Amino acid sequence: MKKTILVTGGTGFIGSHTTVELQTAGYDVVIVDNLSNSKADVIDGIAKITGVRPAFEQVDCCDYAALEGVFQKYPGIEGIIHFAASKAVGESVEKPLMYYRNNLTSLINILELMPKYNVKGIIFSSSCTVYGQPDPEWLPVSEAAPIKKAESPYGNTKQVNEEIIQDFVKSGANISAIILRYFNPIGAHPTALIGEVPNGAPANLIPYLTQTAIGIREQLAVFGDDYNTPDGSCIRDFIYVVDLAKAHVAAMARIVEGKNAEPVEVFNVGTGNGVSVFELINTFEKCTGVKLNYKVAPRRAGDIEKVWGNVDKANQVLGWKAVHTLEDSLTTAWKWQQKLREDGIM
Repeated sequence: MKKTILVTGGTGFIGSHTTVELQTAGYDVVIVDNLSNSKADVIDGIAKITGVRPAFEQVDCCDYAALEGVFQKYPGIEGIIHFAASKAVGESVEKPLMYYRNNLTSLINILELMPKYNVKGIIFSSSCTVYGQPDPEWLPVSEAAPIKKAESPYGNTKQVNEEIIQDFVKSGANISAIILRYFNPIGAHPTALIGEVPNGAPANLIPYLTQTAIGIREQLAVFGDDYNTPDGSCIRDFIYVVDLAKAHVAAMARIVEGKNAEPVEVFNVGTGNGVSVFELINTFEKCTGVKLNYKVAPRRAGDIEKVWGNVDKANQVLGWKAVHTLEDSLTTAWKWQQKLREDGIM
């Protein structure tokens, strides 16, 4: 009998790709999403790729009664992957209370319901932002690196959520948890049937870049060229979204098979390579043949200068590795943007 996994935020960018990989691996998936930053027709794309239509409930995870209704409707949920969260660094600086309310309440509701409905474990969508700006001796940053004061309310919600999970499990709750600290997910499914569709102006670099390349946005802003990096732009670890999705499948298998060594485990999920914003732009131009109109803008509040991951633990313990190149990721992102144009979406 297939195991059922609840995916919150499952119509979003990472959630939709993870749903595809879960279904491909033989799981049944129930998606919960309030569609605040995604659209329901993503379900059609998932169904076309996998041949299976996941169950979908339009529910806000902050609404405890509505969320409990999902557990009652789908008995036997074995694991949860919790993506649902507000996630733009800049917006979190402007609207901190919205971020604290949404990102903390949703997790607390889920954790409270898990023992009540005998859910074995949760995979929490965390972020490398919990490391803040690592000291030079901690680059590439490993899971053992100190957690620094967050640079943004968004980053702080991830830190606090990790602490909430740790405290809840320590209190004796009969659940296990795997915390995945992502680096920077980019790209789209190779079929171009699902990808990133931000509502309004994109907060993430790649959709803004591809929208500029296709003429929707006039110009891409590179926030700062005076950082202490080889070319002055910020350095990030960009991971292909399908590789990231597969890390969740590996983590979920570990939870449902009871293979986790500790009640709460933490893994970095990235490529292990640092790439600057200017390097990313140059790679995009080379692999697509499209010249980008960009300008250097002042630094942005909340941005970290440089961070990339030590991913040895995920490689060895989860048996997972990022296998796609930056060129692969950017090519799929461009193919997705072209498909959106063909379909008259943007």
